[in-house]
Amino acid sequence: MSEPLALKLAPNSLDEIIGQNHLIGKNKIFTNLVKNKKLFSMILYGKPGIGKTSIANALVKELGVRYRFLNATMNTKKDLDVVIEEAKMYGDIVLIMDEIHRLNKDKQDVLLPQLESGRIILIGMTTSNPYHSINPAIRSRCQLFELHELDVKDIVKGLKRAIMHPSLEGISIDKETIEFIAKMSGNDLRYAYNLLEIAFYSTDDKNITIEKIKNIHNRPVFFSDKNGEGHYDVLSGLQKSIRGSDVDAALHYLGRLIIEGDLDSICRRLSVIAYEDIGLANPAIGPRVDAAINAANRVGFPEARIPLGTVVVEMALSPKSNTAHIALDQALKDIEEGNVGTIPKHIKTDSPDYLYPHDYPGSYVAQQYLPDKIKNRKYYIPKDLGYERNLKAIYERLNSLKNINKS
Repeated sequence: MSEPLALKLAPNSLDEIIGQNHLIGKNKIFTNLVKNKKLFSMILYGKPGIGKTSIANALVKELGVRYRFLNATMNTKKDLDVVIEEAKMYGDIVLIMDEIHRLNKDKQDVLLPQLESGRIILIGMTTSNPYHSINPAIRSRCQLFELHELDVKDIVKGLKRAIMHPSLEGISIDKETIEFIAKMSGNDLRYAYNLLEIAFYSTDDKNITIEKIKNIHNRPVFFSDKNGEGHYDVLSGLQKSIRGSDVDAALHYLGRLIIEGDLDSICRRLSVIAYEDIGLANPAIGPRVDAAINAANRVGFPEARIPLGTVVVEMALSPKSNTAHIALDQALKDIEEGNVGTIPKHIKTDSPDYLYPHDYPGSYVAQQYLPDKIKNRKYYIPKDLGYERNLKAIYERLNSLKNINKS
């Protein structure tokens, strides 16, 4: 059996990479690294089929450096030892490691000093968020680069290149079918290549049509728009429907995302909504969303739809408040504009003038906490609904105590 089409089309240079224009091109990071003949340890992260392996291979081939490829799950500590010995022999080596987030402690302990010394230059690849899934010690020794999701135009570009490959000689396919494959691919170029190749070899006349693609890929599909941005529009539709308390619309957009099978995006967006749009009106929603996400990830699709549907209904019908993050944004704005001032002396470390609130009735005593320059600044404006109604009453009572103290 010959190697798959996706492997045959693997880029040999950065110029052949599809997408990732924020990293590749004139005056972009990776292009300049090749131009300057320099490589640093890095972690490439993003969804499957968007070019992590392709970029890693293109970098080492263009730079002409010695490299080895390992998989953190499949390869053993012995395999890593062999790479280290080779690095010692030649001075250094580039280690391309897939599924870097699965690297166990034994391998980490062996790898870390080699990264520290520069003997091994690591190009790690993962579909997971490296800020959550990768050992901080390894992460601190690497530059992190997020690869962006490919859009339909990117996939079409790749497919047009693919049909010119000698292994697909005699192929017949029209523009509409190419676009259909691109839209069916879920922004995964490797999947698009595989679908094209299966369609080519499963026909007797090499004529690929939309109907033949549907016979191979029979998952339900919907198209939100024609420029590949529909996925983000659906996520936006989900958030705005929950924010607007339209439970039916929220379930509709959740359903679209479930059909796409994009559990990661659903979970990330629900986590944001819990705090951005519901916030202090229903603080219990954060842990409840987290519990639903854990359950969804534990069982996977199709059962994941059950906890997700339950929590989305609750979120849509919950009271809403954005006061906390709006207040923080105002505080950040002051800081960014240099509107800060000096911390009051009595709340600095070990100050004898500090009044310890727990020593006073109600665990409260009025004293100044903000710097003199902004001592009267009010960031938080509470809403009179849901749980936040209770916070508003406390906030107003504390303010009145402050005013009594001033007078």
